[in-house]
Amino acid sequence: MKNLLLQPVDYKIEKTAWGTWRTHLSEQGRYYAEFTSHAELLGWPLLHYTRGIDPQTGRLTTARGVIAVGRVAVGGIALGQAAFGLCAIGQAGVGLLFGLGQAASGWYALGQLALGVEFGIGQLATGYTAVGQLALGEYVLAQLGIGSHLWTPEQSDPAAVAHFTALWNKLRALF
Repeated sequence: MKNLLLQPVDYKIEKTAWGTWRTHLSEQGRYYAEFTSHAELLGWPLLHYTRGIDPQTGRLTTARGVIAVGRVAVGGIALGQAAFGLCAIGQAGVGLLFGLGQAASGWYALGQLALGVEFGIGQLATGYTAVGQLALGEYVLAQLGIGSHLWTPEQSDPAAVAHFTALWNKLRALF
C-alpha cells in the first residue's frame, strides 16, 4: 500500500466572487474543504472555513480569520470544537470577551464549566457575578456557593438578593 501523504494532491479549486474553495474527495471517500474569503481585515481573511483532514498534511487545518469556522478555529469570532478568539463558541471555547461551550472561559462565560472574569453561568461557574450549581465569585447565586455575597438555599445575603434582582430587571428590560 502506498503512502498517500507522499503523493501530490489534486485539489479542486473554485474561485467565486466571495472567495476561493479548495476541496478534495479521496478514493476512500474522505472529504476535505476549505474556503478563504477574498476580503481581509488586518491581513486575516474575513471568513475562513475548514472541514475534514487535509490530504496533503494528514492533519486538521486550523481555521484562522476574522470569522473562523472549523474543528479548530482561531479568530475574532471563532466557532469550532476547540475555539479561541475574541468571541469563542465551541466544546472548548476560550474567548477574551465571551466564551460559550461545554468548557468556556472569557470575560463573560457560559457553559457547563464557565470560567468567567466578570460573569459566569454554568454547572461550575466563576466570576465577579457567578450563577451555577457550584459557583465561586463576589456575588453568587448557586446551590452551593463560595463568595462574599451568597444567595443559596441556606443563605440569602441581602446584597446578593439586591444584585441579582437588579440584574434580572435589566435583562427583562432588554427583552
